[in-house]
Amino acid sequence: MHVLQPKHTKLKQEEATKLVAKYNISLAQLPKISKEDPSIFELNVQLGDVIKIERKTSDGSEEYFRVVV
Repeated sequence: MHVLQPKHTKLKQEEATKLVAKYNISLAQLPKISKEDPSIFELNVQLGDVIKIERKTSDGSEEYFRVVV
């Protein structure tokens, strides 16, 4: 991982379930990320997994979520 690349983490199934319940959405409504994306290669992802991306900002960090397609 490059120092400028945001941190990518695979959510556990129960964490993903809580996420979609919290925002009252389905997995299909999340933005997509390709299974072939080099940034998630070492996470051993499967189709439908949810990836949390932590980007650093001037006042801390922000979390973004993507579903693997």
